Amino acid sequence: MASQVYFTDMRCKVGTSLLAKLDKLMLAAGIEQIDFNGKFAAIKLHFGEPGNLSFLRPNFAKAVADRVKALGGRPFLTDCNTLYVGRRKHALEHLDAAYENGFSPLSTGCQIIIGDGLKGTDEVEVKLEGCEEFTSALIGRAVMDADIFISLSHFKGHEMAGFGGAIKNIGMGCGSRAGKMAMHSIGKPNIKAEKCRGCRTCTRWCAQEAITISEDRKAVIDHSRCVGCGRCIATCNFDAIYNKYDADSNILNRRMAEYALAVVQGRPHFHISIVNQVSPNCDCHGENDAAIVPDIGIFASFDPVALDKACIDAVNAAPVIGSSALGQSQHHHHDHFTCVHPTTDWRSQIAHAEKIGLGSGEYELITL
Repeated sequence: MASQVYFTDMRCKVGTSLLAKLDKLMLAAGIEQIDFNGKFAAIKLHFGEPGNLSFLRPNFAKAVADRVKALGGRPFLTDCNTLYVGRRKHALEHLDAAYENGFSPLSTGCQIIIGDGLKGTDEVEVKLEGCEEFTSALIGRAVMDADIFISLSHFKGHEMAGFGGAIKNIGMGCGSRAGKMAMHSIGKPNIKAEKCRGCRTCTRWCAQEAITISEDRKAVIDHSRCVGCGRCIATCNFDAIYNKYDADSNILNRRMAEYALAVVQGRPHFHISIVNQVSPNCDCHGENDAAIVPDIGIFASFDPVALDKACIDAVNAAPVIGSSALGQSQHHHHDHFTCVHPTTDWRSQIAHAEKIGLGSGEYELITL
């Protein structure tokens, strides 16, 4: 059965702000149907790795928090700690990164709580039924303590999953550090020796110290130490690192979908995706490449799967920015995310999410 997905574009008449359009969209999509009165509402978003400028502006988070408060709820912003080298691998650095990127109680009107605690170990084991990859998931405790769950996602490409939208924001984003390792444990990358320049960029970005440089100046990956986070794939400037099997992407997508189910099952949930600055890679990078398509708009739904599929279809229907990674790709067809990341299969994310009952890939798009 088709789920309803609501959409508004980025156009704003003089005197009307995009934030007002976001609020109108949330109301039209039915956020008032949720009983927020006196209840804690987790707003899950990505604070952006410092140096990256494609993450969502804090203003969007404030608009969501303000609407929750207007409905009587107690909102807080949250994300969980990361596996890889960066400035969000423990709560102190994570909060510093959030503040540096403009997220604070003053700018957003609500508090920030790192979902899995100081060191990423504050987690809840959530039981799963009817899934293929996991019988339980390790989710940040603060995320699970909330009465209501809201995802606010920046829709973009992703080097391991094909795309990053609501499912990834929820599933990968809400996993504790141990949960993230469980999801990533299959994606063991390999080196194309003929392309490797021995520049050591990958060694600097590997949090597990799994990559070394051999005497012949070629990178070598120790798979016994590698957790399969995929950061090295995107940081290599010479395309010398790759996933050995396409199935790695499919397994990761299935695992993220199951973790997303663990987060939302059994409680009210609502989802928003903003399709602007559609970068080819994740906002976890300390930089961002140019957008691959023009800004499209804002989508909202109670169904995270339908929401992601609507966003995918909108991106695939959009014109390509010629100077972007997509415009310069050697693969030319209308599946934009596969063009940018040809060893991934984003469809497996949608298909498995449907199979386990997270939502429907069929949707009715209602344009405001």
